[in-house]
Amino acid sequence: MRTYLVTGGAGFIGSNYIHYMFRKYDNEIRIINVDALTYAGNLENLADIENRDNYTFVKANICDREAIDKIFAENDIDRVVHFAAESHVDRSIVNPEIFVQTNVLGTATMLNAAKKAWELPDGTFKEGKKFLHVSTDEVYGSLPEDGGYFYETTPYAPHSPYSASKAGSDMLVRAYMDTYKFPANITNCSNNYGPYQFPEKLIPLTINNALAGKKLPIYGDGKNVRDWLYVDDHAKAIDMVQEKGKLFETYNVGGHNEKQNIEIVKTIIEVLREELSDDDPRKAHVTEDLITYVEDRKGHDRRYAIAPDKIKAEIGWEPETMFKEGIRKTIKWFFENEEWMKNVTSGDYQKYYEGMYSKKLS
Repeated sequence: MRTYLVTGGAGFIGSNYIHYMFRKYDNEIRIINVDALTYAGNLENLADIENRDNYTFVKANICDREAIDKIFAENDIDRVVHFAAESHVDRSIVNPEIFVQTNVLGTATMLNAAKKAWELPDGTFKEGKKFLHVSTDEVYGSLPEDGGYFYETTPYAPHSPYSASKAGSDMLVRAYMDTYKFPANITNCSNNYGPYQFPEKLIPLTINNALAGKKLPIYGDGKNVRDWLYVDDHAKAIDMVQEKGKLFETYNVGGHNEKQNIEIVKTIIEVLREELSDDDPRKAHVTEDLITYVEDRKGHDRRYAIAPDKIKAEIGWEPETMFKEGIRKTIKWFFENEEWMKNVTSGDYQKYYEGMYSKKLS
């Protein structure tokens, strides 16, 4: 049975990845989920799998060398999938230091622990081990509005403390691959959306605010462009890179769904109105009148667009979910999980860890 160590597995993309892996492999794999449970880590995301015999949760910070070394010492880890990161640009502008600590120093801790556990006396590494570092397209900077794409060879040009910290973590992984021939891959993905996304991000924030009749804030003129990827498509890409990716390579993971932010908001309003019944009182206030333009974000990149040519050619992955289909699936999930959203927005989700463990210890 192959053992996966997933960092940040209680977060949005990490929890979706864990669900994907158990749907695909069931009892053929074991997953150890390490998460510090900061504001965006939510164990309710994994409530339906928490009692599986082949799933273990460990509350630990990736910067805690002793805790991470202990996990490697006590388990024969075959694969590391490294999601754990501070990821919200606005928060990085207010408090950049925590982004450097988690994203750069935390990645260094993970690399050192894996290297120590996997390295043989002759400097080579045990067969079948791999470290996958999950990163972002934001490390490449900004593209002109009239064309161009990010490729794996695009020079790094980060513009926010968040993207700079992720660029730093990418460079560390590259250095370990080059210096030690450390068995790793890097993936750089476009904006994800789907179930379990913390409602500070554009899509869940828009869904939640619209249903509550609150204003829908849009930075600047609303024409900043992002390439959107449904989270299950991303989980599949990560799995395929783990299985088929050539060691030491970087793969860009994009959705072929370039949209302006204002388009995103208007599409959500349209789909919400289609999904809400005529007798639902919320339908009356879910309109474009809620859209409110606010002062632009500092250092706001104008356009991102990923070219996933390499991952398609070498591995056979390509996105399967078109944007409007993905938005509809996401909205239906939020309708079916209104209690989850209520707990997240109220902060009650943070009580789940204590409740779960007090139950297990009683």
